[in-house]
Amino acid sequence: MDFAWSEEQLAFRKEVIRFAREELNDDMIQRDLLGEFSREGWKKCAKFGIQGLPIPLEFGGGGADALTVVGALEALGYGCRDNGLLFSLNAHMWGCEIPILVFGTDEQKKAYIPKLVSGEWVGVYGMSEPVSESDGRRVQVHAARRNGGYVLNGSRNFITNATHSDLTVVLADLDSADGSKGITAFVVEKGTPGFTFTRKLRMGLRTSPMAELSFVDCEVPAGNLLGKEGNGQAISAASSEWERICVLASYLGTMQRLLETSVEYARERKQFGQPIGKFAAVAEKVADMAVRLESGKLLLYNAAWLKAQGKDSTREASIAKLYLGEACIQSCMDAMQIHGGYGYMTEYQIERELRDAISARSYSTTSEVQRMNIASLHGL
Repeated sequence: MDFAWSEEQLAFRKEVIRFAREELNDDMIQRDLLGEFSREGWKKCAKFGIQGLPIPLEFGGGGADALTVVGALEALGYGCRDNGLLFSLNAHMWGCEIPILVFGTDEQKKAYIPKLVSGEWVGVYGMSEPVSESDGRRVQVHAARRNGGYVLNGSRNFITNATHSDLTVVLADLDSADGSKGITAFVVEKGTPGFTFTRKLRMGLRTSPMAELSFVDCEVPAGNLLGKEGNGQAISAASSEWERICVLASYLGTMQRLLETSVEYARERKQFGQPIGKFAAVAEKVADMAVRLESGKLLLYNAAWLKAQGKDSTREASIAKLYLGEACIQSCMDAMQIHGGYGYMTEYQIERELRDAISARSYSTTSEVQRMNIASLHGL
């Protein structure tokens, strides 16, 4: 097991940081205040190759393995302060691109993936329920066969990218008394009659557009069936494995940046005639931030390495997701405390990091559910 980066990977990570710093941070405070999604930033990321990282060369992607993808997203989180944009990119790649890549027909791949990789289209994954949220076994979007195709009815909540969606992968219960067996996936294009977003949602990660999706007698052609009828759980599992490995990779970059910022501030800020870093209370927080960062790297790199080797990374991905979600929140808290009152000021941009990090305890299954999943993999 070797987590050492090759010269090519190191050069790429360095270039990602440069790109992110120079191209993705303009007007960040104002855009966060207004809740504006940066379509310009989205297109810049696509031109650089972010959306295509895990996609094979034949579809216009970069053909990167999971460990390389994690390294690039970590660098992106270090250089880019727009957490909402990063979250939208992850939702697009793991919730829309990967399901189509793994389960789509040749026609679907050729029709959709190049547009998703190029940044022309924004992808959406419709899974979260208004009632059961991330429980993919309880599906309240229902599908029925009609006229050689399907008709969808129901709604989805907390859907990332919904207001800018061009293509949605949605799970629906196809005529089954047992939703877990009847769950089926479809791809639904923007403008399909009966398919709309009904309510914008305002929360943390403000620059990531979120809304409810609604399906009212939405007719979907048979050619838009993704995979086979009843294999929605397999599609969800494929998406989740990638997501749990990669969605928090940018948090490593954020934690690195917060650590460096806090060290610099602790050296410069003086109280009682000496730098505050000389006080044990501050020094201990810096040490804890460093330990969390290095621990998170090992956990995440291990999960990504297993995925890149074609091995099962379900347990390791869940452990990494759980740990990093909690660790980043605490490091944000420590950074804020080290900066004192300034850490709570908008201009210092630390309070936004905390606000955005808190969401990691909820998305891609909650921390509580992750603990249950991990325990179940140990036979409980």
